[in-house]
Amino acid sequence: MMEQYVAYGLALLIGIVMGMIGGGGSILTVPVFVYLLAMDKEPATACSLFVVGIVALVGGIRYLGKKQVDLVAAVAFLIPSVPAVYLTRKYLVQAIPESIFTNEWIDFTRGTFMMLLFSIVMIVAAISMLRNQKKQIEQEGPGLFAATFSDYIKIFFEGAIVGVITGLIGAGGGFLIVPALVLFAKIPMRIAIGTSLVIIAVKSLIGFLGDIGQGYPIDWTFLIIFSVIAIIGLLLGVFFSAYVSSKQLKKGFGWFVLAIAVVILLKELL
Repeated sequence: MMEQYVAYGLALLIGIVMGMIGGGGSILTVPVFVYLLAMDKEPATACSLFVVGIVALVGGIRYLGKKQVDLVAAVAFLIPSVPAVYLTRKYLVQAIPESIFTNEWIDFTRGTFMMLLFSIVMIVAAISMLRNQKKQIEQEGPGLFAATFSDYIKIFFEGAIVGVITGLIGAGGGFLIVPALVLFAKIPMRIAIGTSLVIIAVKSLIGFLGDIGQGYPIDWTFLIIFSVIAIIGLLLGVFFSAYVSSKQLKKGFGWFVLAIAVVILLKELL
């Protein structure tokens, strides 16, 4: 029971992070479910998709109301991403053998593979957040509709890649989506965050639908309470984002993510 209360507290933090930087929720949600609540790894990624999808949906609607979503970029990203995440969850994940490699010392399971992949994606995300964002900031000025056709082609291909990643590890991929929207669609950071939340909501919830038929045990009462608390956190994060430097927030969160990734790697390998 104590673990659940701690998880609820972390749900608030997850929501705040998503509200402030337009992603990062799943980077915290999956470790909370797997290591704090001792969920099996595959149901944990499924539950992460539900939580992140619901929270991002609320955030995306809020940004839509403020006219801070580029729907053209969102559609360009979602067209390849939605089928990619659904098919990955429904077929590719299930095609991975339950026991990939086993001997008298090692039992390398599908769950272990998914968590190792998750930690690698976390490291990539952390490096992305810690890098100098000068080039991105310089490109915030032009505003909406500055992207060319070739820019949207790049968004299309990244959408497919992020869809597969989302399907495999239950991560929304906001840490990949926001930089892509700023660099390729040439839209301001705040609008990129709103657009990212819309994209994450659609593909995460559709990815979760791909899990419904797998028979995973889901505690709906806990999951709904967790999601509601995360939504409260998201609304707080959106409010605080007007007063906190997103650049400094990303760097601090980047170091935090890197530390968690290293812990997961060591835990799974050792």
